[in-house]
Amino acid sequence: MFKFGLMSALNIPKSSFPRVIIIGGGFAGIALAKELSKKEVQVVLLDKNNYHTFQPLLYQVATGGLEPDSIAYPIRKILQDYPNFFFRLANVEEVKIEEKLLQTNIGPISYDYLVLATGAETNFFGNKEIEKNGMVMKTIPESLNLRSMILENFEQALLTDDLHQRDALMNFVIVGGGPTGVELAGALAEIKKGILPKDYPDLDTRRAQINLVQSGDRILKEMSSKASEKAEDFLEKLGVQVWKNTRVVSYDGKLATTKTELSFECATLIWAAGVKGASIKGLDAAELLVRGNRIKVNEFNQVVGHDTIFALGDVAGMITEDTPMGHPMMAQPAIQQGKNLGYNLIRLLENKPLEPFIYKDKGSMATVGRNKAVVDMKNYKFQGVFAWFVWMFVHLFFLIGFRNRMIVFVNWVYNYIRFDREARLIIRPYQRDYDRFR
Repeated sequence: MFKFGLMSALNIPKSSFPRVIIIGGGFAGIALAKELSKKEVQVVLLDKNNYHTFQPLLYQVATGGLEPDSIAYPIRKILQDYPNFFFRLANVEEVKIEEKLLQTNIGPISYDYLVLATGAETNFFGNKEIEKNGMVMKTIPESLNLRSMILENFEQALLTDDLHQRDALMNFVIVGGGPTGVELAGALAEIKKGILPKDYPDLDTRRAQINLVQSGDRILKEMSSKASEKAEDFLEKLGVQVWKNTRVVSYDGKLATTKTELSFECATLIWAAGVKGASIKGLDAAELLVRGNRIKVNEFNQVVGHDTIFALGDVAGMITEDTPMGHPMMAQPAIQQGKNLGYNLIRLLENKPLEPFIYKDKGSMATVGRNKAVVDMKNYKFQGVFAWFVWMFVHLFFLIGFRNRMIVFVNWVYNYIRFDREARLIIRPYQRDYDRFR
């Protein structure tokens, strides 16, 4: 076995420019790096993946509508023409604040300014059983796992004569009525309606069930009541069973139980009920965290008590009178914070006063399936076909890379005309014990 010695500072050259280290290549990290691209600073971006993921379309990877490379883009290619930019594939293990040092799995590196843009991770609210047995969809590998398992369940359903077991394999429970849960439920319902009967003619796919379980009294609770009502109506017309005021409390891999007498026997439970900030050791002390495991920052995105450390996007908890819960954990706040911090870091180096971050809410939207979407804007709220076209345009616009935009657009047009999803492939089987359903 060969062992290669790692050079100090991750083999990044010394510079007379101040070093800004960005942890995370998501929306916030990329926006900040672009803003600093031609300034007199050395930018070092660290991420455990070498690609940026367009997370709003992960559900389409999970349901066979898109291949993963159409919603991912190499970080190096995004920033390859920028001077003084360096990328390293690394896991950050700890921040040593007093030493202004990061400890990573490939070695230590010092910083002048540190920016946490680590995003969010799934929040199971301490439920270890659901964490062990449920499926999640926050990354591309997780989406591919879910795609494989969905298809494997139907392959297994073909192999059993036990009707009870077959129904469990075709029963899907999605926990969480936010945009992720709603969009995933709509996509699964369309697969059931238009694709499964053709792929599995010797299987009664009409018995497949899609259940959307929401603990509150309405789905899409962050949107208007009109959007919530219309989205629920769309889902029910697609055949999705929407369960409100229902909280799932356990799932052993076979049976999901709730606080009421309701239970679901299912082979697949997808947890979309919450996220939390992905904090890092050294910046995870209780006094630095607010609700949702987010790091407390001021109006300039500075971590409270630390003038040279900043947090952006989902991991940043900017608590004000206007935002008592912090900003929404979505792409737009992250992008806007990244741009604002880039502007402020240059002002900081020039000893100029910083500009506070002011979020410009551009609205929210969710698609429920073919020709069905809901859009809430500041002065306009609309639903249906026009909202669906707006949703598609916005998502295409924010995808990174001309190739990705073209591939996604062509896939959407093809899927719309043919009512098909060609990427329903089991590339790497998801290992699970199907014997427990017998």
